[in-house]
Amino acid sequence: MGRRPRIYYSESQKALMWERWQRGDSLQQIAQLFDRNHSSVQGILVQTGGIRPARRERASSTLTLPEREEISRAVAAGQSIRSISALLGRAPSTISRELQRNGGLERYRASQADLAAWDRARRPKACKLVENRRLAGVVASKLQALWSPELIAGWLKRTYPNDETHRVSHETIYRSLFIQARGALKKELLQHLRRTRVMRRSRHHTQKTDNHGRITDVVSISERPAATDDRAVPGHWEGDLLFGNRDSQIATLVERHST
Repeated sequence: MGRRPRIYYSESQKALMWERWQRGDSLQQIAQLFDRNHSSVQGILVQTGGIRPARRERASSTLTLPEREEISRAVAAGQSIRSISALLGRAPSTISRELQRNGGLERYRASQADLAAWDRARRPKACKLVENRRLAGVVASKLQALWSPELIAGWLKRTYPNDETHRVSHETIYRSLFIQARGALKKELLQHLRRTRVMRRSRHHTQKTDNHGRITDVVSISERPAATDDRAVPGHWEGDLLFGNRDSQIATLVERHST
């Protein structure tokens, strides 16, 4: 049996996914936009626990691609580091570091240097619960006691009003649980939340939609023929479906006949 081809989504498609997910759409509704199965959409969203990654932006102080292209042309023309720094209005040390990091005078290429700088800038900020393991232990113990993240954050604020090192927002707790790459709280603590799921849902999400859990083209019992009410004609049946816990159901079927 051959492997299914891997599905790739563009950055614009991923942005649309997150937009619809934050709006409260279901995985199936989002997948229909791309004519795909919902599992392919889930594979993208579950990487960060259903929490949209922060948009990456370049710092205003970093070299831009046009500036790197100027450096490349100046290097090819044999100009000195100081003359390049004067041309761009940058410190000579900035130009020197840029060249040293990207192959030196002989192998410097503007596009490659720009991509390398973008990759080096991928340095996620350390989570507060990673840096403060004592605080992480307190949060974990409260979660095990079935406290919600909102309740924990409020309790910490009241208990340590003047100590910022023992304060953490409920959003940080949620992110530490759903984004395991942070390494702050163990994934097993998710089972102590009131709603156990692998991804965090949008606060706009609801299952009370027009078509969720409803039978399509349903006919109301008030519209049944009059002959079924007087039970004069045999052969009419009445069915019912009973739902139990743990996804158990029982169907009943009774013939409506006169006795």
